[in-house]
Amino acid sequence: MDYIVLDMEWNQPWPGSPSSKKVLPVQIRGEILQIGAVRVTEDQQVADEFQVLIKPKYYRRLNRRVSKLTGIKESQLREEGISMPEAMERFRVWCGEDVIFLTWGFDDITILKENLQLYGIDDSWVKRWYNAQMIFNAQTDGSNAQKALKTAMEIFEIQPTRPAHDALGDAYHTALICARLDLKKGANEYDDALKNHVNGFHGAELPGCISRKVFYDYADKRAALSAMSGAENKCPTCSRQMLGSRWFAQPGRRYMDLATCPEHGKFLIRVRLSEQPDGTIRVSRLTYEATSEAAEAYARRVEKADPEVKRPSQRRRKSRIPRKTENNSAE
Repeated sequence: MDYIVLDMEWNQPWPGSPSSKKVLPVQIRGEILQIGAVRVTEDQQVADEFQVLIKPKYYRRLNRRVSKLTGIKESQLREEGISMPEAMERFRVWCGEDVIFLTWGFDDITILKENLQLYGIDDSWVKRWYNAQMIFNAQTDGSNAQKALKTAMEIFEIQPTRPAHDALGDAYHTALICARLDLKKGANEYDDALKNHVNGFHGAELPGCISRKVFYDYADKRAALSAMSGAENKCPTCSRQMLGSRWFAQPGRRYMDLATCPEHGKFLIRVRLSEQPDGTIRVSRLTYEATSEAAEAYARRVEKADPEVKRPSQRRRKSRIPRKTENNSAE
């Protein structure tokens, strides 16, 4: 049995562009452009490599941010890219039959499965996979925060020898990390590591956090946020229901609101919404002191959303003065 360390780069349409408005048979968060993979043998030796460029079919216009980050150009994809079905056939043959996939993060496998479903390609062969971040955390500092690949390399004193944000380069550096972990033990203990991660809210909280809780099985975003500002909006001190004010969206399906307890005052609420395998929504909720960094961030967001009404310019005020005419100029 081998481990296949996988990394990918994908394209996302620019918001508001024609591509972003396309209705696809399967909803995807990005169309795969590049696959890089490195084999780690059962005795944890870094072995052969695989890479391929994929010519996009649906999001053909390359997002300039993606191009800048990865260095991939549209002309390169046209000249060197192959179709998704052909790329998957080559990749599957290279992987072999008895393999376990390792990724650095949760996104790559999800994106891969979405793209396979979009093309009607069987995805059962990628069901055995683990997020190497969870194994790394469990076998190093025991934290539940997601660590950047660069951070993990620094902890293991691994010097980068390949370019970052290149699928094969990132896969290779991830493979070097995985080769230093006890992968069999990590796989056996993965469920516990994953549970610890879920309860850790997929990341470290800001200073001033005084309460943490996870909620499950909401039908959609609206139901989740309604519960967080309603029945589950409890004061961390007395457990009385608090009155919310206004949710502000943040990157990564995060939202924040300033809630008020009649007795104990204001608290900043931050939540992150995550989709569960059955399609329902899980909510990770953090409660902060009103004087925390998180609350200050909320105040800045409110100020940005509701700036003071600007006074009319001098030119505009002048325009309100009646013009002089021959009839009133002598008055």
